[in-house]
Amino acid sequence: MKFGEQLRSSIIREYQWHYIDYAGLKKELKAASGPYTVSQEDGNNAAGPSSAVSEGNRPKSRRRQWTEDDEQRFIERLYGELDKVYTKTKVKQSEIQRLIAINEQEVRKVVDQVNQRGLDEPGPSEESFVLLEENLSDIIADVHDLAKFVQLNYTGFYKILKKHDKMTQWHLRPSFDSALKKKPFYNEDFDAEVVKLSKLYDLVRTKGNPVQGDSAAGGAQGSFVRQTTKYWVHPDNVTEVKLIILKHLPVLVFNASKEFEPQDSAITSIYYDNPDKFDLYEGRLKKTEGAEATRLRWYGGMQQDQIFVERKTHREDWTGEQSVKARFSMKEKNVNAYMRGDLLPEAIFEKARKEGKKPAKIIDEQEALAREVQYSVLKKGYKPVCRSFYNRTAFQLPADARVRISLDTELTMVREDNSDGVRRSGDNWRRMDIGIDWPFSQLPPGDVVRFPYAVLEVKLQTQHGQEAPEWVRQLISSHLVEAVPKFSKFIHGTATLFPHKIKLLPYWMPQMDVDIRKEPTHDFGIRRLLHSPNSGTTSDDDDEDDYDSDVDQADAQATRAGPRNGSGPSTGAQGLVPGDVEGQMVEVSAPNEDYPIYDSDDEFDEEDAFEEARRVGGWPYYSALAKHYSRKMGSGMLEVLTTITPRPRATTVPRSRRTQMFFGDQDVQTKKFKSPKGKKIYVPVRVEPKVYFAGERTFLGWLEFSIYIGTIAVTLLNFGTKPTKLSFAVAGVFTLVAILSLCYSVAIYLYRSKGIRERRVIKYYDRVGPSLLCTTLFLGVALNFVFEGRDRQIW
Repeated sequence: MKFGEQLRSSIIREYQWHYIDYAGLKKELKAASGPYTVSQEDGNNAAGPSSAVSEGNRPKSRRRQWTEDDEQRFIERLYGELDKVYTKTKVKQSEIQRLIAINEQEVRKVVDQVNQRGLDEPGPSEESFVLLEENLSDIIADVHDLAKFVQLNYTGFYKILKKHDKMTQWHLRPSFDSALKKKPFYNEDFDAEVVKLSKLYDLVRTKGNPVQGDSAAGGAQGSFVRQTTKYWVHPDNVTEVKLIILKHLPVLVFNASKEFEPQDSAITSIYYDNPDKFDLYEGRLKKTEGAEATRLRWYGGMQQDQIFVERKTHREDWTGEQSVKARFSMKEKNVNAYMRGDLLPEAIFEKARKEGKKPAKIIDEQEALAREVQYSVLKKGYKPVCRSFYNRTAFQLPADARVRISLDTELTMVREDNSDGVRRSGDNWRRMDIGIDWPFSQLPPGDVVRFPYAVLEVKLQTQHGQEAPEWVRQLISSHLVEAVPKFSKFIHGTATLFPHKIKLLPYWMPQMDVDIRKEPTHDFGIRRLLHSPNSGTTSDDDDEDDYDSDVDQADAQATRAGPRNGSGPSTGAQGLVPGDVEGQMVEVSAPNEDYPIYDSDDEFDEEDAFEEARRVGGWPYYSALAKHYSRKMGSGMLEVLTTITPRPRATTVPRSRRTQMFFGDQDVQTKKFKSPKGKKIYVPVRVEPKVYFAGERTFLGWLEFSIYIGTIAVTLLNFGTKPTKLSFAVAGVFTLVAILSLCYSVAIYLYRSKGIRERRVIKYYDRVGPSLLCTTLFLGVALNFVFEGRDRQIW
């Protein structure tokens, strides 16, 4: 669906008079008042001015020229629309902040009645908490609607600017960017609102008794299954996802007494690798046993003095060991000396041993880790190659790690190496020309990659036999997220920043140019109606743990107010949940209609092109008309031929419960992708020892059948007193078949064994071989029966 239709179908009653007049601006673009100019045959504008032609002699393939008066009229109306949207956004955000402040006072008042009442004094009624929860739900819906309003209008402005520059050849976008910086309605993020609403909703949900405890605790259960899955979230859906989660889990705050600051949610990591071989990259991509990743991480701005040195080690499940992420902290001023080998690990922990604040066993383990990391860096030539930056919003009950969710927005990867002769970090362990000033516009395009989506990480941990909470299952199977298992910021950043050195690409790279927004699959999302929040347990595990729950992280973030919401050009909510009627004025699409999702920036607007050709007339119009009908006729014929052509039909296999939980019931979209020349797409292949044993058992099975065929050949050759020429020829054929099957089985075994060792995605099944072998065996037994019967003169 085109953006104009999407805009019309997403009108919210409160904002209906404040949206960008997209249709009116499109009419302005078609209302050129200049003299007629010769157009190209495709209906586009002719470049540069041309002489006017009299009305009577004007050819049909003409159009009016865009004049300076037209430009001034369009600019005046465009800036008027910008002022209208900006004013409404500021007024509504001020109203939301005022409502939050009022409800905060009401919540504090009711909670004080709970905590300060005497033994014989009655507490607040149940209706008081129900009313407060309804009010907070309405505020959450207001934030959702405002975010959607901002996102649609921001997209609308740049859609119309693109049409303007394309149709008029007057480039308006640079000057409009300057005007937009003065009235940045799109930059109104909702970080502070989310944090405050999370605190208030948690107080109301728990009736004034929120869960207390260490935010880093909760992971010491003895028998649990832990599962981590990563998802991509489109910027249109980021705010809605956050608002859904905060109704069930509070925002994880390490220092509730400190006011929220933008830098509190910033997390930056410097990844090390060999810039010539990229050993760590390849190991983490292939998930080989013992594959490591080494990084230096800090929380907040560049002034942070505490740096964490981390090492992640992958362990295969069949080993019985868990993947490990170990780390220790050190002062920023000591990092360079440590990485060069001038500062020994003993000196780093000398002060900690004297103070005795940590157990000696922990200090010994961290010192051993520091020694191993330093040895690997010096011996294998690891250098800083890639930086990842993002703002994290974390959701978790304190002292309860059953459900832990983090959402990373504004994810950006930056080059840190000096391998191409450009001094970025120099002799320092990190480059100093950037900090947390996203989107790092001062960097050259080749040094930075801005990831287009937010990354949602869901960690579930339950006792055996339990399932994840219902709301979690609904969230991860909804249209708001796209499952991308094993996604890694390090792998993606390295693969995109070093295209000339990396030959093996991760499996999700073909998905980067596919729109991940989907049609809603079930009634799930933000609404104004009151819903009791579900609470429960969770389930399962993954080794790509990027959620920092160590005690050291709590120390590092002791000055943090809490994670920050994603802010950016398109923060907002996508789509409208059926049933969300109050305050809405939406045309809900019928089940058979196309999903109302507006087209991409690289769109070809067929409707506009056809109307333009109709207005121009002449050959462009007839050409566009012929193309339109020929395209429809061709697609119809192709559909008929596809239907009537006999071919093998695929058998529908029902989805497992696990697949439905993570991917929902929507249709799976398949797309063929050819990797760039000289590169390969690596698809994760799970390899366990039993896979090798299965290959050996298959080989032995082939040997067994080959021996059967050889036995039949010997029997045919030697049965009876006077073997005939026919029996001798048949015996010779079966002998040859037996020898060929033996050679074939050895070749297949070697081929599969090599594929398993190299974790290649090959066909580990054989459609033809077993069938031929069984057919040959059947014929052999049948012929033996026939010859024996004839020898005994039965027939």
